[in-house]
Amino acid sequence: QVQLVESGGGLVQPGGSLRLSCKASGRIFAINAMGWYRQAPGKERELVAAMPTGGTGAYADSVKGRFTISRDNALNTVYLQMNSLKPEDTAVYYCNALIKPFSTVLSGNYWGQGTQVTVSS
Repeated sequence: QVQLVESGGGLVQPGGSLRLSCKASGRIFAINAMGWYRQAPGKERELVAAMPTGGTGAYADSVKGRFTISRDNALNTVYLQMNSLKPEDTAVYYCNALIKPFSTVLSGNYWGQGTQVTVSS
């Protein structure tokens, strides 16, 4: 069984910073990509940033220059450093990963439980 566990959300003032972490655990053969999505109330879930294994990060236009995605492959962990936060960044942030477990032939899409980020004064 593969699990993604997020941490690091919370309440921050506009202009502040937060760092999200997401660790994948279980019988993992390979991780093809990891990333972050977010969903604000009344809106669809959207891609924030993603990074394939061995590749570079890709970002939504709304967060370019403010957010940075990084990975520690040895720890099966992905991070999202969020700087210069704005009220419109308020959302539940979900970790996402494309993972091939030992038990399956194909890779599968896995999600974390979500962590709330609230940007407000």
